[in-house]
Amino acid sequence: MDTMMYMVDDVLTKVDRASMAASLEVRVPLIDHRVIEFGWRLPAHLKIDDGVGKIALRRILQKYVPDDLINRPKTGFGVPLAAWLRGPLRDWANDLLARPALYDDFGLDRRVIDRAMKDHQAGATNNAHRLWSILMLSAWQQRWQ
Repeated sequence: MDTMMYMVDDVLTKVDRASMAASLEVRVPLIDHRVIEFGWRLPAHLKIDDGVGKIALRRILQKYVPDDLINRPKTGFGVPLAAWLRGPLRDWANDLLARPALYDDFGLDRRVIDRAMKDHQAGATNNAHRLWSILMLSAWQQRWQ
């Protein structure tokens, strides 16, 4: 499922767009068809063991890479949205949330959203993802009405 859905329609698309926007050429070596075909032929015990995946890759890496780099938790492709809403996107976000039509058309409680934004921008809470949904609604509304 990952190779047919998640990678193609999500992760690889995001990497491609982000790298092009920064004029970077990005390679994803582990999706070379020969690597994929080899992986499909590996026995299950070299793929996963006691809930730990990528066993064959981990064994190879142990020869060349320190353990703390191999066994660390995954990190995603997240953007620093919380920091952006407190910094470079602050004015843009405040302008979108100041639009009366946002509250009139969708019945949103302005006091709740204002409090969430103030708390977020003050660093008291991280409301970035909740606010982002409202900001996208407001941007959509502004664009199409």
